[in-house]
Amino acid sequence: MYLVLGEKPSVALAYAKVLGAKKRQDGYLEGNGWLVSWCLGHLAEYVPPEDYGEKYKKWEFTDLPILPDEWRLAVAKDKKTQFAVLKKLLNRKDVEYVVNGCDAGREGELIFGRVYQLSGSRLPIKRIWISSMEDSAIREAFSCLKDGAEYRNLYEASVCRAKADWLIGMNATRAYTTKYFKRLVVGRVQTPTLAMLVERGEQITHFQKEKYYNLHLDCGGLEAVKEKLFDTGEVRRLQEACEGGTAVVESCVSTEKAVSPPKLYDLTTLQRESNRYFGYTAKETLDFTQSLYEKKLVTYPRTDSQYLTEDMGQTARQAVAMACEKYGFSSLYPLEPDVERMMDNSKVSDHHAIIPTAELKAYELQELSKGEQDILQLISVRLLCAGAQKYIYQETEITVSCAGEIFTAKGKVIQQIGWKAIEAEFRKHLGVKSRKEGEEFFLPDVVEGQKFHPVTVSVSEHFTTPPKPYSEDTLLSAMETAGNREFDAETEKKGLGTPATRASIIEKLVSSGYAVRKGKQLLATQDGADLISVLPEYLRSAAMTAEWENRLLQIERGELPGQEFLDGIEELIDRMLLECGELSVEEQNRFYPREQIGVCPVCGSPVYESKRNFFCGSRECAFALWKENRYLSGMKKRMDKKMAAELLKDGRTYVPDLYSQKKGRTFAAYLCLDTEEGKASFRLEFPKKKNKK
Repeated sequence: MYLVLGEKPSVALAYAKVLGAKKRQDGYLEGNGWLVSWCLGHLAEYVPPEDYGEKYKKWEFTDLPILPDEWRLAVAKDKKTQFAVLKKLLNRKDVEYVVNGCDAGREGELIFGRVYQLSGSRLPIKRIWISSMEDSAIREAFSCLKDGAEYRNLYEASVCRAKADWLIGMNATRAYTTKYFKRLVVGRVQTPTLAMLVERGEQITHFQKEKYYNLHLDCGGLEAVKEKLFDTGEVRRLQEACEGGTAVVESCVSTEKAVSPPKLYDLTTLQRESNRYFGYTAKETLDFTQSLYEKKLVTYPRTDSQYLTEDMGQTARQAVAMACEKYGFSSLYPLEPDVERMMDNSKVSDHHAIIPTAELKAYELQELSKGEQDILQLISVRLLCAGAQKYIYQETEITVSCAGEIFTAKGKVIQQIGWKAIEAEFRKHLGVKSRKEGEEFFLPDVVEGQKFHPVTVSVSEHFTTPPKPYSEDTLLSAMETAGNREFDAETEKKGLGTPATRASIIEKLVSSGYAVRKGKQLLATQDGADLISVLPEYLRSAAMTAEWENRLLQIERGELPGQEFLDGIEELIDRMLLECGELSVEEQNRFYPREQIGVCPVCGSPVYESKRNFFCGSRECAFALWKENRYLSGMKKRMDKKMAAELLKDGRTYVPDLYSQKKGRTFAAYLCLDTEEGKASFRLEFPKKKNKK
């Protein structure tokens, strides 16, 4: 008997169909010598700090850092029933080995590894690694199972990633929240992503638009332009000098240019174009594509490659033929697609690019949701574009001189429409305007030395424009290339997050209230800007987070021990806590309005209220009246604003409801303030009793 675990029920059902496991049991399928079950995604996660000790239930800066000696996992409450099924299956005596059938990637290794670890199983592990859910691909994968040990480094990288996220998230969030008295949630990847949104917002807010002018020279049918002149005096001088004068053609150069077809889709590029064409979020696109994958209509979605392997030539040709027929592009398409351009083994790591599968041919598209239909068509059209001919055009640039100044005219004539014919037809089908760069612009025939007289001059007025807010499309692009400028050319750049995680990072920012969607725009909120304003560069740096991704990649390849990576994370946490501990009282209260409630009895500086105390505004002075203090808490009393103000003004305040632990009742007394070595101390004075007559 053999056991296979899929990541989701739908994947497990696909395995069961091919393996002949048809008999339904409670939480699994059985048949033909196979047991087939599923994990329901992440069944287990690392427990929160409070599970490591009672003291962590209350957030205190002095309890940091939290560095678990033994990492503990817990199964989610709503998944315990399925875990019980898996634990029982993983410990059955009649099972020879278990097959890890979770998604072929870092997260799939983590999902399976955690379940296997918690179950206490000792079964040998096999692995299937597939890029398509077609029956033929599943059958082939099970015929050549791999040893699970081959993926040990990938699993270690996934564990290190999860531990790093936990360590930074838990420690930094608690540190900054307790220091600033405001919930500030820090994430290893989401914080640098938020920093990009905040920075773009500041660029837009502080942008100062400038007026500039373009000077247009009309040479009897040929218009040449001198662009971006900011000095109005210079514009006026040139206009007067050229008006009615003679213009001479200095050069006329024609150059043939070619634009290669776009590459096939990886997940990030698909998410970007889906957002651009349809307005779908990154998460929606991933969900639609995952559904298409599980319906066997497209290949594995969570890929970072835009190429096919060199043994997929025939597969690519068949897919092109199907897409042409299915979407009506046959009349526009060359007889033989250029599939060689799509293939490069050196640029395919775990999975090849996303393409439609053979199932597309007979599938009734109307059975799909609109989102699924849109994404399937997008993937199919990109395949057709990738296999089509180059777009070739002739660009002509004419330079004209007049009054000692150079003006330019540019023209464009298309010689071969190539792949842009498919793109234009697709855009027409969607009702989207054609791209301007694809339009022709004809220039009159001229020769060098040709003169025009008299010429006329006109001026057009323009303004510089601020950078545009990020859309999901442009943010994904920025995440993908984040930190690239900081690395050597040889460094393998992975940017912020991975294709599989970028969508969830954006969703976390939105759900946490740090970012908001406004149409297609993604904008940082004030809370998001507040968070970024207090964090050091190394916690919001895209370059550092991208470097961590590169180190995780080194772990995957066996080039870096996982503990060395985690040691670096712990060193960063120590540095962060040291700096947090040195924050001034004034800085810690930056998010609260400063209202002076009195004068410091030690140094004479103003005293302000914060969330926890009434503090002296002088950095050199340590005086403070704490709202929760041992002296008053023993009498079940808390320092309030009125009490603090009276203590600062008169040195004492009347308190009618102090509690006596010994007598079990309340009493009244004056609370008096003294200072010892620059710090507050208290004593009680009791009102004088009136003499009885």
